[in-house]
Amino acid sequence: MLKHRVIPCLLLRNGGLVKTLKFADAKYVGDPINAIRIFNDKEVDELMVLDITATKENKEPNYALIEQFASECFMPLTYGGGIKTMEQAQKLFNLGIEKICLQTSVLEDLSLVKNLSDKWGSSSILVSVDVKKNWMGQPKLYSSATGKTIDKKWTDYLLEAVNAGAGEIVLNAVDKDGTMKGMDTELIKEAAKILSVPLVAVGGVGSLADIKAAVDAGANAVSAGAFFVFQGPHRAVLITYPKYKELIKLLS
Repeated sequence: MLKHRVIPCLLLRNGGLVKTLKFADAKYVGDPINAIRIFNDKEVDELMVLDITATKENKEPNYALIEQFASECFMPLTYGGGIKTMEQAQKLFNLGIEKICLQTSVLEDLSLVKNLSDKWGSSSILVSVDVKKNWMGQPKLYSSATGKTIDKKWTDYLLEAVNAGAGEIVLNAVDKDGTMKGMDTELIKEAAKILSVPLVAVGGVGSLADIKAAVDAGANAVSAGAFFVFQGPHRAVLITYPKYKELIKLLS
């Protein structure tokens, strides 16, 4: 097991695998089951699947599809999207999901995080925090469901989430999403300084050097989507993952 995890992140829309650019322009890139099988073959340590439309469309998680994911997946699987209740979380854990990731449902009220972590342990509960810069270049807490920033300091929210029981924080730099032009290392540094739980950095990976830069900035893990599904300047769809020995050399 690597000291620093490198986690493919698959985005779902209506059951299909998509990739976004700055949280917009979702492009269909294939069948998620096929992607999971490829990542199995490439001996990925961990996988994250996020349904980006469930909450927006007020839908529950697609349990039948998630059951397929869990049965196909040979590695620990994190799922996020449409989770609002303890009962929904119970169903997901019963299906074999290792961790659940919360975002929209806990932006205004973190009590669900506390209740879930009290029952299943904080290591099973992730809180995803989206940060987008305003016109002045200042990072702001962002709601992907409404497309608006929130009037609360994003660093304060990080601490509140951890105090509520989040075992990991997924920090997503919205302006870097899908660009493959490097991660927001300053954002990562600021978060890493104050967090007492693992930090999963997301947004902007375009090379192994970007992963290393995020780890050097304080990330405990790096998650990426476009880097693992697009190849070449024309962003042709080709699912890949670095060889294990490359990651050991990179992150040792």
